[in-house]
This record gives sequence, structure tokens and C-alpha cells, in this order.
Amino acid sequence: MFCGIDEAGRGPVMGPMVVASVFVEDDEQLKKIGVKDSKKLSPQTREAMFAEITDAADHRIIVIHAEEIDLRRKNSSLNDIELQMFADSVAGMKVSTVYADCPDVNESSFSSSLSLKLGSVRVVAKHKADDTYPVVSAASIIAKVTRDRYIAEIAKELGTDIGSGYPSDPVTTEFIAKWIKENGNAPPHTRRSWETVRRMMTVSMNRKITDW
Repeated sequence: MFCGIDEAGRGPVMGPMVVASVFVEDDEQLKKIGVKDSKKLSPQTREAMFAEITDAADHRIIVIHAEEIDLRRKNSSLNDIELQMFADSVAGMKVSTVYADCPDVNESSFSSSLSLKLGSVRVVAKHKADDTYPVVSAASIIAKVTRDRYIAEIAKELGTDIGSGYPSDPVTTEFIAKWIKENGNAPPHTRRSWETVRRMMTVSMNRKITDW
């Protein structure tokens, strides 16, 4: 048995980071489903494939929310956090090879670090692995759909559209800025350790000072 691992939500300023792993004896069924990099699929197609993948293969989903990300970042880099999530998603499973979408610039270093955490299991961590290995494509779909569902729940909880959660999304940044202006702090589910939020908080505090 081998597996594929990928994440969704590494860079967003809002919402969780999700890591998914998919375990198969071979990837023929995944190829029949037509899996590919989740970013190249429509939300509707991802949802449909999510159901097919989870029916066809064993899988695990690891989720850490914004508050936990902030807490871990006090002592760990984002790469280290993701490395541990990858390891947790495979721990205890008997796999011959792990294929992973590499978040580090150094593929070899990340592969070695993950292999060490897994007890010297063979690891192939590559950039764009989600576009190369069907089992990683499947993991990317599960991770993306899971995160999108969390974002939808957060929007429902807060009673408004929060966008995708990424700092490049004007809907997200405008929501956060408005919340900070009205409440004096960042909204729930926001990664306060992110520079985008720190900058907004600084601007808000400066405005309050100049009000005097």
C-alpha cells in the first residue's frame, strides 16, 4: 500500500489548514475517477470527486484551526507545522511509499525529514506532486473540499461572506479590516500571527491615537 498527501489552506489569513492523505494498493480507480490537481477543478467537480474518492480509498484528514496555527507558530515554522501534520496523517499506517506535495523549496530535505518522522518509510516529496501523482491529486481534492466546507461554516457563523480566506482576496481583507475597525480586534477564525492582520491592527491602533 502507498499513499499521497497534500494540504489546503497553508497561506490563508482566515480558516484552518487541512492535510489529507489517501491510501491505495494501486491508483487505477483514482485514474478512472479522473482526479487532478484540485485547483484545476470546479467546486462542483471537486465535491463529486470527493464522494467517489472517499468511497474508493481509505483516507485521513488532519485539521488545525487558526488559533492553533498562531499558537504553534510561536515555536515552529509553517513548514515544520505542515511537516508534522503530514506525519500525523500517515502515522500507524503500513505504507511502502509516501508521495507528497512538497511545501519546502528543498524537496530532498523535506522528503528526508518526513521519512525520519515516519520511521524511514520511503518518501517522494515533489513540487506539483498534486499534478503528477493521482494519489496526491486525490488527497488535494479531499483537503480542498474539506477546507471549503469549513470556510462556508465560518461565513454562516459570522453571518456574512468572508471570501476565500486568502490575503489576496479583497472580500476577505475588507471583511477583516471592517471587523477590526468596529470591534478593535481581529475576527474569530483569523490567523493573528499573519502579517496582513498585524498590519491592519497597527493601522487601526494608529487611527485611534490620532482620534485624540
